Amino acid sequence: MNSANLLALCAIALWASLAALGVSLAHVPPFLLTGLSLLMGSLIALPLSRFDLRQWRVPPTTLALGVYGLFVYHFLLFIALRHAPPVQANLVNYLWPLGIVVMAPLFLRGVTLSARHIVAALVGFAGAALAILGGSGQGGGTGVVWAWGYVPALLAAFIWSSYSLLTRRVAAFPTAAIGSFAVVSGLLSLLCHALLEPAVDLSVRDLLLIALLGLGPLGGAFFLWDAALKRGDPRQIGVLSFLTPLLSTLVLLAVRGEKPSLSVAAAAVMIIGAAIVATRAPAAAKARHA
Repeated sequence: MNSANLLALCAIALWASLAALGVSLAHVPPFLLTGLSLLMGSLIALPLSRFDLRQWRVPPTTLALGVYGLFVYHFLLFIALRHAPPVQANLVNYLWPLGIVVMAPLFLRGVTLSARHIVAALVGFAGAALAILGGSGQGGGTGVVWAWGYVPALLAAFIWSSYSLLTRRVAAFPTAAIGSFAVVSGLLSLLCHALLEPAVDLSVRDLLLIALLGLGPLGGAFFLWDAALKRGDPRQIGVLSFLTPLLSTLVLLAVRGEKPSLSVAAAAVMIIGAAIVATRAPAAAKARHA
C-alpha cells in the first residue's frame, strides 16, 4: 500500500472514534464542542511547522476554501442532524466518499474514471448504508421518511467532497496551514455557539475528552487527510473513505458492549472488497496538480 493511502487510512481511523467520543460528549452543545475541538486541533500545526507561523499563512482564497471545508461542512451537518432522522441524515452525509470518486474528473485535470472505480464506489456506498442502518439497532425505525434536513446533509456531503478535491486546485500550501483553517473555523463555531446555543459548564472530564477529540477526529485527521490528498489518487482515497462509517459503527458498538449484526458483517465485506478493487485499479491516468 502506498504512503498516501496509508495516511488516508490513519485519518479514517481517527474519524472512526468521532461517534463514540460524540456520545460521551452529547451534553455539550455541538457548536461549542466543534469550536473548542478545532482550536485544540489547530495546535498540531505548531510542531508540524516547527513553530514557524509563516507556514500558516495562505492566500485569502485558500483560507476561504479551508473555512468552507471545515466550518461550513460541520455547520450544515449539525443542521441536518437536528432536522432529519440522525441515522438517515448521516447516511446522506456519507455520500461524500462517492462524491470524491465521481467528481474527480470534474475538478482535476488528467483524471478519468474507469468502470472499476464507479462499481467500487457504488458497492462501497451500499456497504456504508448497511453499516449505518445495520449498526443503528433501530429495527423498523429506519424506514425512509422525508425531512427537509436531508437537504443540508446532501450539501454537507458535496462540500466535503469538493473541498477535498479543490485543495489540489489552489496554489500549493504546506499541510501545516490546516492550522489556520482550524483556527478560523473554530472561532466561527464559537460565535455560532454564543448566538445560537445556551451556555454550559464543562467538567475536567469534558475538557479532557474535547482535547482528545481535537487531537484526533477534529484535528489530527484533517492534517493526515490533507497530506494524503497531496500525495495520492483521489479516486482510490474516496473509495477507502467508505471504511469510515463501518469503523465508526464498530467502535460505537464496542463502546456500548454490543455485538455487530450480520448486516454490519456484510457491510465489512462489501467495503473492504470495494477498497481492494479500487486500490488495484490501473493508475494510467493519475491526477496532476492543476
